[in-house]
Amino acid sequence: MKKAFSLALSAVLSASMLVGCGGSSTATASTAAASTATPKASAAATTAVASGDEIPVNEAAAADPKITLTMAEVNPIEGTIVGQTDQKFKDEVERISGGSITIDLQASGVLGSENDVLDSMLADQGQTINISRISAFALTSYGTSKSKLLSIPYTFENRDHYWNFVNSDLSQEFLDEPEELGLGIRGIFFGEEGFRHFFTKNSCTSIDDLKGMKLRVSNDPIMTGMVTALGASPTVVSFNELYSALQTGVVDGAEQPIANYESNAFPEVAPYLILDGHTLGAIEVVIGDYAWNKLTANQQQVLVDAGKAAEAYDKEVSQSSEDEVLAKLKTEGVTVTEVTDKTPWKEACKDVISENTSDQADLYQKILDLAD
Repeated sequence: MKKAFSLALSAVLSASMLVGCGGSSTATASTAAASTATPKASAAATTAVASGDEIPVNEAAAADPKITLTMAEVNPIEGTIVGQTDQKFKDEVERISGGSITIDLQASGVLGSENDVLDSMLADQGQTINISRISAFALTSYGTSKSKLLSIPYTFENRDHYWNFVNSDLSQEFLDEPEELGLGIRGIFFGEEGFRHFFTKNSCTSIDDLKGMKLRVSNDPIMTGMVTALGASPTVVSFNELYSALQTGVVDGAEQPIANYESNAFPEVAPYLILDGHTLGAIEVVIGDYAWNKLTANQQQVLVDAGKAAEAYDKEVSQSSEDEVLAKLKTEGVTVTEVTDKTPWKEACKDVISENTSDQADLYQKILDLAD
């Protein structure tokens, strides 16, 4: 089924990239980047972002051949932190490249679920879908090990702790991991969409209320283990099918960041939200090697620099956007329960945490040590 999905997408979308590349199916020696290594953000970009200024146009990239890159997003653009971060990345890429790069941003899951998109990108190294915004730990199911640590429950004490990680040298190791493993994709930048919380069809005001509930999980072993540890029954459901699964009782609840919960109309079918904040919704934007190698070195630099701007934007808007959405949900009748003591939740998950960090204990401790 997934193979058929990938082939169908290839037939529809490959022409788009060819047109964007001026009709050439392969990059010539004069335009292809000489190195496959992912560069760091330029000094100009780092300085501009730190001072709140615009990153200057990369004039060398502006003179390069035009190319269009297709980017996938499972959530809507409007009303979600991830959607707005995607839009910022698209706008910055197009501006900094002087128009030599166009991002065709396809949102609301029109290119498939996150797993469908990753299956396609890994199968053809990004020939069909060139770029995607994914959960930072989605690659765990595809063989990465470092990314798994970002999905461990109750790792990040707060948003500042997470951004300390993003701004450290450690984060580049995580972005580079899929490329180093030969998966055919690489990370460009990180972001976040807020802490993830459970929402349910029926009243849920404590950890005890989750016991016996059927809770939707993605194809992620950490999430499955966490839900089991909390006494609930993990049920795999595609994100695109979650609304109907809640409506029909296939599942009793699920978990998402607050903005995604609201923008996907989940309050209509699951109006109880408990703010347990089990996992920080770390996100990552990845690009396939095929698409990466179609870019010149100057254009590759543009993507990295635009990513730096998108990171800064995401950090700026994530908390304020979440606060605004939460206030709206309360006025619209959603029952919101604050979790003032997370000790029972952490205690329930202690085995999941230890079992999934023991093989990378030193690396995990480095993440924990980045807390203020």
